[in-house]
Amino acid sequence: MPENSQTLYPHPFSAAYWRDAAAELKNVRMLVFAALMIALRVALKGVRIPLPAPDLYINVAFFANAFGAMVFGPVMAALAACVSDTLGCLLFPTGAYFFPFIFVEIAGSVIFALFLYRAEVTPTRVILSRFCICFFVNIVLNAPIMWWYYKLVLGKSYVLFQLPQILKNLFLFPLESVVLTLFLEAMIPVAYRLGLVYDMGQRVKFQKRQIAALAALFLVGTVSVFAYLGYYYDTTSLSASYTPEERYTANCRMDGIVRQETGKWEAESTVSIVESAYKRFLGREVTYTVGVYTVDEGALDELENLRGLSKSKAAAHEGLIRAATATVVADSRTGEVLSFALDE
Repeated sequence: MPENSQTLYPHPFSAAYWRDAAAELKNVRMLVFAALMIALRVALKGVRIPLPAPDLYINVAFFANAFGAMVFGPVMAALAACVSDTLGCLLFPTGAYFFPFIFVEIAGSVIFALFLYRAEVTPTRVILSRFCICFFVNIVLNAPIMWWYYKLVLGKSYVLFQLPQILKNLFLFPLESVVLTLFLEAMIPVAYRLGLVYDMGQRVKFQKRQIAALAALFLVGTVSVFAYLGYYYDTTSLSASYTPEERYTANCRMDGIVRQETGKWEAESTVSIVESAYKRFLGREVTYTVGVYTVDEGALDELENLRGLSKSKAAAHEGLIRAATATVVADSRTGEVLSFALDE
C-alpha cells in the first residue's frame, strides 16, 4: 500500500483533506475496492425494501454508495458515481437515457464522502449526510433535472416541487438514517481491520439526544406520510394502473351494473368504460366515474375489443357514441353497489 497520510479531519475544508482524497486515485488497493463497490452498487440498483404505502421503499444501493464514499473519498466517489450510473442505465434501463441524471448520482456520492471520509464517524454525521441527500439532491437538484427530462425527452409538463416527492423524502429520511448508521456500525470495524479506514468506529453509537431527534423526525415523517397517503388516494385514480385484463374486467362489471340499475340498454348495444376510480385512504368505498357508450352497428363485430378500451381511446373511437355518464359507489371488499347515479 503506498505511503499516505492516515489523518482524520474534523471537516473537508482543508487542502490536506483534498490531497488525501486525490491520492486515493493512485492507490491500487482503493481502485480495486472502488471497482467492487461499483459492481455492488449496480447489482443493487433494482433491489428495494418495500414499505406499506404506495411508491414507498428503501433502495438498498445507497448502502454501497455510503460505504464506498466513506472509504475512498469524494474525488473517487464522483468518478465511481459516473461509472455506476452509466453501467446501471446500460444493464438495467428504466427509460430513455438522460445524461444530466448523472449529476444526481455524483452529488449523492460526494455528499456521503464529505461527511464520512477521513472522519470520526458519528450518528450525527450519518444523519446530516442523509438529510442533505434527501433535501438538496432528491428534491432541490433532482426537480429541475426531472422537469428538463419531461420537457425535452417525453414532451410533457412536470411540476418542479411535487408534494408527494417532498413528503416521501421527509418520511424516509429518519428511517434510512437509522438503518445506515447500524450498517456502518457493523462495517467500520471490519474496514478498519482491513486497513481501508483509519477510524475504529467507536463513536458510531446513538446517544439519547440523537435518538430523541430521530424520534421527533420520525413522528413528523409519519404524520407527513399519512398526509401523503390521503393526498395520493384523493388524487390518484386506481384505473390509471389497470392492466389490460383488469381494465376489461372492470369495464364489463360496470356495464353490467349500468344495465341492471337502469334497465335501459341491451348488452350487445352498449359499452361502459371506467374513466376514474377513487378510493379514500383507509376507506372501503370506491367511487367510479363510468362513460356509457352506444355501439354503432358497424363496430358490433369488435365489441369484445371495445370493452377493453381506456377512457381516451373510447372517446376517440368512431364507432362509439357517448350516451351517458354514470357514478357508481361500490364496496371494495364485497363489491356491493352502495349508490348509483346517471347523468344523460
